[in-house]
Amino acid sequence: MTNIQRGLAELIGTFWLVFGGCGAAVLACNFPASGIGFAGVALAFGLTVLTMAYTIGHISGCHLNPAVTFGLWAGGRFPGKDIPLYVVAQVLGAVIAAYLLYFIASGQPGWEMGGFAANGFGDHSPGKYSLVAGVTMEIVMTFMFLLVIMGATDTRAPAGFAPIAIGLALTLIHLVSIPVTNTSVNPARSTGQALVLQGWALEQLWVFWVAPLIGGILGGVVYKALGADATVRPPVEGEAL
Repeated sequence: MTNIQRGLAELIGTFWLVFGGCGAAVLACNFPASGIGFAGVALAFGLTVLTMAYTIGHISGCHLNPAVTFGLWAGGRFPGKDIPLYVVAQVLGAVIAAYLLYFIASGQPGWEMGGFAANGFGDHSPGKYSLVAGVTMEIVMTFMFLLVIMGATDTRAPAGFAPIAIGLALTLIHLVSIPVTNTSVNPARSTGQALVLQGWALEQLWVFWVAPLIGGILGGVVYKALGADATVRPPVEGEAL
């Protein structure tokens, strides 16, 4: 695959992640009064990753997340020279999705933006959790996400099932951490929503770059240290690297 093809795949995949996951939070979580709730939003995020892994996993590896890209690099699974391409594509996809979501949501009479599925801590945490709690949660969850990704795509793991494990892991991550930070574990996802919402979301955005990147890199390093096979086998169709 060419760099253009891989970059475009990451852009489209991250667009789907943000549009599907954040779209569920913005449009369906509380609509009507008995909307899909946190559990539904968590499932929506998991389904976006699962479906995209089967769709573009054989093209780009389906990272959809700068923390995953850096984590795979730290774990010896991804070349450093391709990091800028992937991160730029992921952020662009997230931003396009966020603005399109705003355009659609604002078409409802009387609609108010509210938190717009942005990530935050303190007064802007769904459960009013502190900065320290939020940073800890983001690091731990991204760390575990990378362990699952690297383990599920190890050369010794059953082939073809990685997207299911990864999608379910992201669902679980959201079920646990939505009350704390509204769940980032993904700097691109956080950036798109923050750029639309502006204000406090942009002021707190640094946390949702720093913490997930730390967690992702630690996850890659630790899995590699476990003695895992870092050799990348030819991608199985629909499987993330």
